[in-house]
Amino acid sequence: MEFSEVLKNRYSCKKFDGRKINEEQLNYILEAGRLAPTAKNSQEQRIYVIDSEESLAKIDAATPCRYNAGTVLAVAFDKNGVYNYPRSTRDSGIEDATIVATQMILAAADIGIDSCWVNNFNPEELKKALNLPESEEILMIMDLGFAAEGTVPLPNHNSRKDLSETVKYL
Repeated sequence: MEFSEVLKNRYSCKKFDGRKINEEQLNYILEAGRLAPTAKNSQEQRIYVIDSEESLAKIDAATPCRYNAGTVLAVAFDKNGVYNYPRSTRDSGIEDATIVATQMILAAADIGIDSCWVNNFNPEELKKALNLPESEEILMIMDLGFAAEGTVPLPNHNSRKDLSETVKYL
């Protein structure tokens, strides 16, 4: 698919048919995340593939927003591996994990896999439920799969502000 079409057509799917994506599709999406740029190329992202019934039940306990997706990714980062910006209190963890997640969502759309960025959960509780290392922080969970029949984007999907409302030249 042309990149401009991916950008125009990708939406947050709120109802999946429950099928898991196949290994080839999953690897394509994971590779897109692996190739994502990170500060100083630190690559502190940690991607957890969740598709067993036991692990999906943990996602369901953490959020009402799995929407019957057959595959879920938890996108995290290792706080010990982030780049600390000089003269700042910020580090690269959240932004790097966001870039990784965004590239994976766009890669999914490129091959016809629907997705939803989910942040309606308690990261600390989910980290504990998934038994993740203490040094890691979960940024988001990503539902992946195939839209259920009749699923369409939200009514306001194509509503976008004019560039003049969001961009200022200084």
